[in-house]
Amino acid sequence: MEIGLYTFGGLTADPHTGQRIGALDRYRQVLELAQLGEQAGLDVFGVGEHHRPDLPISSPAVVLAAIGATTRRLRLVSAVTILSTLDPVRVFQDYATADLCSEGRVEIIAGRGAYTESFPLFGYASDEYDALFAEHLELLLSLNRSERITWRGRFRAPLADAVVSPRPAGGELPIWLGFGGNDASAERAGRLGLPLTLANISRPPAQLAPQISRYREAAAAAGHARTRVAVAAHLHIARDSQVARDRFYPHYSAYFRQHAPQAIYAADVPRDVYDQRAAPAGALFVGSPSEIVDKVLYERELFGHDRFLAQIDLGALPWSITLEVLELLATEVAPALRRAVPSS
Repeated sequence: MEIGLYTFGGLTADPHTGQRIGALDRYRQVLELAQLGEQAGLDVFGVGEHHRPDLPISSPAVVLAAIGATTRRLRLVSAVTILSTLDPVRVFQDYATADLCSEGRVEIIAGRGAYTESFPLFGYASDEYDALFAEHLELLLSLNRSERITWRGRFRAPLADAVVSPRPAGGELPIWLGFGGNDASAERAGRLGLPLTLANISRPPAQLAPQISRYREAAAAAGHARTRVAVAAHLHIARDSQVARDRFYPHYSAYFRQHAPQAIYAADVPRDVYDQRAAPAGALFVGSPSEIVDKVLYERELFGHDRFLAQIDLGALPWSITLEVLELLATEVAPALRRAVPSS
C-alpha cells in the first residue's frame, strides 16, 4: 500500500492563542513537510487548490514543481485540481511542466471541488457545476492522449489541429478523479477507466462502500480491467490514544469552524460528534499507531484501496507535534500497512 500526505496549507488561527501563521511561513512548512515525508520513506505528497485567503494555495502545480526540485522519489499529486473552473489546456500545460521539473512524478486528481469561490473568480456560473466539470474532463483526457487535438464544446473556444506542449516525461499524466460521495462521480470514473480518490472527512465509511462498488461495476461494464482507489482523510497519532483525541480536538474543531464550506459541513463540531467520527467505524483517523493501522485495514475491507493519504497539518497544530505525527506515521503505521497490504 502506498502511504502519503496531503495539505491545503491552511492559515488557521490557533484555538489556544488566536495567533495565525502567515502565508510565507506556511509555504515553507509545506515544502519542509514534503521533504521530510520523502526522507521518512513515504510514497506520495498532495497539494490542494483553493481560491480564498485562509487556504492560500491557488496553484498546486507551481508548489509541486518546487517540491519536485527538492525531492527525488515522491509521487506528487494535486489534491484536488478544481477542473470545473480552469482551462484544461492550461491545466495540462502546468502539470506537464511540473512533471518535467520532477522527472516524471506528477499526477492530477481532477475534482469538482467543495468550495465555490473559483466560479465568480474565473467567470463561470455555479449552476453549471457538473456540466463544466464533465466537459473540461473530456478535454483534459483528450489532451493527455494526443499532442494534436481538434475539439469543440460549450464553454471554451474550439481547437483546430492545435499542438499542446510540453508533453509529460512519460508521455501521459496519471489522472485520477476526486470523489466525495456523489454517485454520478463514482460511475463517471468507472466508465472512463480512471482511478478514484475518495476524500472522506465526516461520513461513516460504510455508507460509501456501495458507491465504490458501483465504480468498479461501471468500469467492468465499460471494459476497463484495472481499477484503483485511494482514500484521503484527516489523521492524528500519539502513542496514547486518549492523548491523541484530547490534543487534536481543539485543532480539528478550529479547522471546521474557520475553513469548512458551510453549505456542506456544520461550523461547529461538538465533542460527541468528534468522538463518533474517531470511533472505529468513523471517518476520522485519530488514536494510537495500532488503532490507525486497524482503521485503515477496516476501510481496506470496504474499499479495496491501495493508496492512503493523510492530512496531518491542520487546525494550527504546533509544528513540532505535526512532525511527531509524521514520524509515527512513517515508522510505525506505514510499515505495518505495507506488510499487511503489499504494493501491487
